Amino acid sequence: MGEMVVPADALYGASTQRAVLNFPISGQRFPRPFIRALALIKQAAAETNGELGLLDPDLASAIAAAAAEVADGSHDEQFPIDIYQTGSGTSTNTNMNEVVARLAGDRLGTGTKVHPNDHVNKCQSSNDVIPTALQLSAAIEIEEQLLPALDALRAALGAKADELWPVVKTGRTHLQDATPIRLGQEFRGYAGQLEESIRRARAAQSELLSVPLGGTAVGTGINAHPDYPAGACRRLSALTGLDVRETANHFHAQATLDAAIAAHGALRAIALSLWKIASDIRLMGMGPRAGLAEIALPETQPGSSIMPGKVNPVIIESLTMVVGRVVGNDATVAFGQTGSFLELNVMLPVTAAALLESIALLSAAARNFADRAVTGLTATDRGPALVEQGLMLATALAPEIGYDAAAALAKDAFKSGRTIRELATERGIAADRLDELLDPASMTEPGLGGGPAGG
Repeated sequence: MGEMVVPADALYGASTQRAVLNFPISGQRFPRPFIRALALIKQAAAETNGELGLLDPDLASAIAAAAAEVADGSHDEQFPIDIYQTGSGTSTNTNMNEVVARLAGDRLGTGTKVHPNDHVNKCQSSNDVIPTALQLSAAIEIEEQLLPALDALRAALGAKADELWPVVKTGRTHLQDATPIRLGQEFRGYAGQLEESIRRARAAQSELLSVPLGGTAVGTGINAHPDYPAGACRRLSALTGLDVRETANHFHAQATLDAAIAAHGALRAIALSLWKIASDIRLMGMGPRAGLAEIALPETQPGSSIMPGKVNPVIIESLTMVVGRVVGNDATVAFGQTGSFLELNVMLPVTAAALLESIALLSAAARNFADRAVTGLTATDRGPALVEQGLMLATALAPEIGYDAAAALAKDAFKSGRTIRELATERGIAADRLDELLDPASMTEPGLGGGPAGG
């Protein structure tokens, strides 16, 4: 295609520079985790090709060492191509091949020429390498970032559940008063959501670890040694500590985004689970005087430029914005399937960017929420104080006086402003019996009035 001027300090070549000029779109490059995964694939490929006798041992070793150097982050500035580029990511695969070839050649010295395609890209095609890098990078980030962050939040919520277990407050359904519940029980529910989120993240990771590497151009494996895919996957497993495995169906794996869509669906579920937890905590902290104010959130920064002393739930607000972004990314990843034509998907770069951004945002936001909101929140006296005034205490009287009579008592209490206990006393229920029936703590356990198991 003619001569191309390349920056003097660049490790890449003309093909990369041509792509830089062709795609002046966003200024957004592939994120570091993707470059790392792509370099690990080149390392595993070189080692496998050396073992199979397809590359000279010294050449294979030089390529593997150069790729490892890139994977470690030493040359990130050498990957300048925009995300909005060749839909298969060919431009970035070529960029990686050129950089690794140059570094490998420098290692070998004496003017040794390492060819980007013949050597670094041996047994590979952009069409199997880029989707593999997409899936592998996301799986690594789930392991190293998301799972630890979710586990930290789970631990914080579990610890808070234990701490707040003695606090009995008014439960709410339909945002209306309901029977009492322990504040710790609510937080136990939140901790349970995190347990499920961790399970979903691991399921997503498993989806991603079945990779299309070895399918080369269209899934047939043309120009690749039959033993190459299994060998490269074994090396990737050793390099990452994850169970990287060759897909059972190459034609499916590189022609679709099914694995990425399924994985991001799990991320969306995790995000919306975090939204529920954060929104509940925000509601319970609403106040401090004109709202529920059942909990007090840590004060992190002044909340208003005009109202002195105002403190807002800003950590929660940052988390809910992350959720919005993840839901948007889910739409992007799903729409990416519209680029699946015949043997290849051609919306891989934007899908990779969206998937990795969601993992990064959820990881950071979950950890921040645990550290700056959950760990330091406390219960106020307001929740227990409202229980005695609660109309749904009448529920505990239903087994004693019947549903209709209990409902009438609740309506009378609401109209008169008196408590259920006062009206029940006037109906002739003995004080000691009322103490059993209307004990808020006993209403937080299974039973038929007056204590657990109907006692």
